Amino acid sequence: MAIKGRIHSLESFGAADGPGIRFIIFFKGCNMRCKYCHNPDTWYGDNFEETTADDLINTALRYKSYWGESGGITASGGEPLLQIDFLTELFKKAKQKGIHTTLDTAGQPFNKSPQFLEKFNTLIQYCDLVMLDIKEINNTRHKNLTGQTNENILEMAEYLSNLDKPMWIRYVLVPEYSDFDKDLHALSAFLKPLKNIQKIEILPYHTLGVFKWDNLGLDYSLKNILPPSDERIKNAEKILGVK
Repeated sequence: MAIKGRIHSLESFGAADGPGIRFIIFFKGCNMRCKYCHNPDTWYGDNFEETTADDLINTALRYKSYWGESGGITASGGEPLLQIDFLTELFKKAKQKGIHTTLDTAGQPFNKSPQFLEKFNTLIQYCDLVMLDIKEINNTRHKNLTGQTNENILEMAEYLSNLDKPMWIRYVLVPEYSDFDKDLHALSAFLKPLKNIQKIEILPYHTLGVFKWDNLGLDYSLKNILPPSDERIKNAEKILGVK
């Protein structure tokens, strides 16, 4: 029997989640509770569809003519690594069809147990690009912002570097939570030895997802936080060497 994945939603023409135009698959489930999450509806509940990898690939291929040379599919979420068996099957079938595969992940499920690494190593064989969200380099601030430690996430970044797997780093700049020069310099020092980073993106904090929190009856604790200024965005880009 084919493995079925718990899928929250699909986006046919994504232009900000990997190279080119992407068919984005939003996976259901996440262990992190980021205070600014714009997809809190993926955390839990029953608003998902169970589907097979074949069905998703067939749906994605309807839009292949729009992808150009660099587009493809992106697994996002939620957290795709929580469904690593299904994700591996999806990416394997995608590669059989010549589709570029991108994993958009916060890395929280990553660990170095033999059982997980065996599955992770298999997955990575079928993954062309990993977009890794690093929320904060300071572990205390990371826990405050996400509810989880960042130690295994940083381990994942180093592990992918050792595998020489192409990687983009994404960093959400949130005033009072992740916009500290000391932390940005520490993150820069951590990233510099990694040999597989193709791109670093600064994502300015925004409030476009607040309505989802309201609809779910969740308390949005960052209501008084404004988006970062252009000056602070440029400052972060300079420190992290964004090109």
